[in-house]
Amino acid sequence: MRTPFGAFIFVAILLLVDLYAFQAFRAVSINSSSRTKTIINIIYWTVTVLAIATFLTLAFSRMDFMPKPVRNTLFAIIIGLFLAKLTMVFFVLIDDIRRLFQWIILKIMYSAKNVDTAETEGITRSAFLSWFSLAAGTTLFGSLLYGFSNKYKYHINKVQLAFDNLPAGFKGLKIVQISDVHSGSFTDARAVELGVEKILREKPDLILFTGDLVNDMAIEMDDYHQIFGRLKAPLGVYSTLGNHDYGDYVRWPQDGLTKEQNLENLKAVHANMGWRLLMNEHVPLERNGDKIALLGIENWSAKGRFPKHGRLDLAHKDTHTYPFKILMSHDPSHWEAQVQPHYSDIDLMLSGHTHGMQFGIEVPGFKWSPVQYMYKQWAGLYENEKQKLYVNRGFGFIGYPGRVGILPEITVIELV
Repeated sequence: MRTPFGAFIFVAILLLVDLYAFQAFRAVSINSSSRTKTIINIIYWTVTVLAIATFLTLAFSRMDFMPKPVRNTLFAIIIGLFLAKLTMVFFVLIDDIRRLFQWIILKIMYSAKNVDTAETEGITRSAFLSWFSLAAGTTLFGSLLYGFSNKYKYHINKVQLAFDNLPAGFKGLKIVQISDVHSGSFTDARAVELGVEKILREKPDLILFTGDLVNDMAIEMDDYHQIFGRLKAPLGVYSTLGNHDYGDYVRWPQDGLTKEQNLENLKAVHANMGWRLLMNEHVPLERNGDKIALLGIENWSAKGRFPKHGRLDLAHKDTHTYPFKILMSHDPSHWEAQVQPHYSDIDLMLSGHTHGMQFGIEVPGFKWSPVQYMYKQWAGLYENEKQKLYVNRGFGFIGYPGRVGILPEITVIELV
């Protein structure tokens, strides 16, 4: 059972939002028949009661009879309804502010003319803003429902990166980067396998995975171990750990398993798939007679709520002889906080973590997501003088079982 206080606070907020959002329905149905109004009332409050009852059931029960993906979907629908109504509230609030100012002005005008204010007409709610609030809320909720179908629509982003100091032997090197698999969220092994096949068709020279293989536990890879084990490349497959890989978001022990043993089991998963897990260390990569350094660190975040296990000082040690360096670090906040000011000889950093919040807008020349208010670097390529950072949008998903506008990503980087 989870803590009741937070759940009841959320329910109270839900009810307040519902009461306020309902004003929009009342406004657009003001001229409707009594029967229509009754039907609207019944449907609206029935949905509200069902949503709250489902939320409380999810909050206070383990729901062992229901698969976890189903629970996640139900929870996402409840949150989606809440966000849709919250969007409606925004426009209803604008309308109420308009009505308040109009009422104040009329009060002043009538007082100046010594007219009985009781004779002034009430200021009705704007039908336009009420309809607009309904349209905005419905669009948002519909988008979130549609996003359920996008979670396995893997998108290949191809990027060419030019570096003056890249050794000749590595020109044309093709790197595939994936990140944030979150295997505990998957429900369709065949869809995931098709994503892996997309990677293999690119015939990369090197495959790099930048953290969050699981949501919490190593056993989440049991059904996907063989699928991701198919990933092979001439220069190898290398990986790092993300914040979710440490098991910080569940209570331990789990079925007699300790947190420390779970992490060791996860390391073994990487090894059994043929992935070389880099734990605050570097390895040389050789191609056509030239060498570069590949560095990989454990999770390091500039955000206080995420762990700082990474030791770039250890990974960077003795790399001064390599003319070119690639760093794998899960959290992109690491770039401005430590890499740029202290390690200017790291040419390319690869990260993930943000998922692009799995929600946003991306069109040529413009991209937006709410996550950009938390992370300055959140998706795609960023440059500062000679250093470059690429933030992968994530292969998997967590929490919301879908994606709106920000598709799951396979990054194909060619060094030129």
